[in-house]
Amino acid sequence: MEKDLLTAGGLNLESRIFIGSGKFPDNSLIPEIIKAAGAQVITVAVRRFDFDNPKENILNFIPQNVKIMPNTSGARNAAEAVKIARIAKAAAQTDLIKIEIINDNKYLLPDNYETAKACEILAKEGFKVFPYMNADLYAARDMKNAGAAAVMPLAAPIGTNKGLQTKEMIRILIEEAGLPVIVDAGIGRPSDACACMEMGCEAVMINTAISTSADPVLMAKAFAFAVKAGRNAYAAGIGEKSETARASSPLTGFLNGD
Repeated sequence: MEKDLLTAGGLNLESRIFIGSGKFPDNSLIPEIIKAAGAQVITVAVRRFDFDNPKENILNFIPQNVKIMPNTSGARNAAEAVKIARIAKAAAQTDLIKIEIINDNKYLLPDNYETAKACEILAKEGFKVFPYMNADLYAARDMKNAGAAAVMPLAAPIGTNKGLQTKEMIRILIEEAGLPVIVDAGIGRPSDACACMEMGCEAVMINTAISTSADPVLMAKAFAFAVKAGRNAYAAGIGEKSETARASSPLTGFLNGD
């Protein structure tokens, strides 16, 4: 049987969980969380690269077999994101980049217009671009045309744990965007991740739901099971809903010959 791989931006992954690296109480937990989740990709803010302080440099806590995907956290426009991405490539020796462009300080919503601009510039430079975005079909098409490897729509505002609030828009992206859909931000429970995978999303990105739980390692394991269950359900083909009841067995009588 062929392996069910996620293929995007030169990545061929068995795991469909991307792990974020922020908010953990201790960087030493990161290897355990990665192992529990079975993750093969971790996203890291460039500002957390600290080569002068080994104890604080997050790169020293990431297992060698895990792909590092730097992100442009802190960028407020395309120019700033491009600058951060170039720094990340030189520092981490990778052409993977997650574009985050946010200038909304209240809800921290990504700027799709500036994100598409950054995608185009960086894709032409050879980056494998994974843009964090609002779930909008036209923006997703712009990012595809700009050379994005996938799109990463939010499920709910970042860090809220509110779950799959943009479900219908994400469904449209899955059907129409023409790129792998990796749901990012707002997922709060393993059941949310399962629902994403049942819809046909290629992967989910998890950070706050794990890092703010009472037992991050156990929660990472719970997400791993949920993502696998959802992916298997999608592959199996979920039965259609019916407006009326349908008996599982014939309703004709048999004891009295009816």
